[in-house]
This record gives sequence, structure tokens and C-alpha cells, in this order.
Amino acid sequence: MAEGWSSTAGNAALEDLVATYPYIQLHTAAPGAAGTNAVAGNATRKQATWGSASAGSIATSADLVWSSEEVTTTEQYTHFTMWSAASAGTFGASGTVNANAVTSGDEFKIAAGGLTLSIDLAS
Repeated sequence: MAEGWSSTAGNAALEDLVATYPYIQLHTAAPGAAGTNAVAGNATRKQATWGSASAGSIATSADLVWSSEEVTTTEQYTHFTMWSAASAGTFGASGTVNANAVTSGDEFKIAAGGLTLSIDLAS
């Protein structure tokens, strides 16, 4: 038997998290406890749209796209942070993305369903 959240509480916590911190920022390494380390040269935050939480998981329901005009550096995205606002705001959480190398002038996209958050549920 695994310890964790009840399904109802875990799903509600995930939905509260994405509602409170809907803006996604990219990073080139671990963002640290304040979410401010290794911010990508492309520092534009995008507002994510999420589906409903189920079975302790929630995923984006629409593409997140950074245009070729926003990608102004050649680097590798490895992490993301979640924020309460498009600029400034409060840091809420961080996670990893599959390493993605970009070249200045590229478009970068995380497809719908490509960003997923999960929580351990009791079983």
C-alpha cells in the first residue's frame, strides 16, 4: 500500500496549482528554490491551458508556443517554472522538460498534453 493523497484531494490540489500559477517560463538548468536561476534567454512566459485532473495527473490541453521572434538565443531548454503572472508575480513550482536545443529564430512548442503534473495518490 502506497502512501499519498486521496484521489479527490490530490486532483483538487493539482487544479488549484494550475489555476494559481498558470504562466510557464523556460529554463536552461535547474531553476532553484526561488525559480529564478538559469532563466532562458527567451524569458517570455506563456499562459498554459489545462485539462481536468484525474488519477493524480493533469496535462496541458493546448499547445504552448514561443514564436521565432521570441526565441532570440541558441540554448537548450531543460526545465520550466510556474508563475502567478506574466511578469514578476509569485513562483509556484518547477519541473523538467525533455531537453530541447533551439537556435535563435526557431519556434519552440510544447504540444498539448506535453506538459504533465502529477501527485502521489494513496493506494
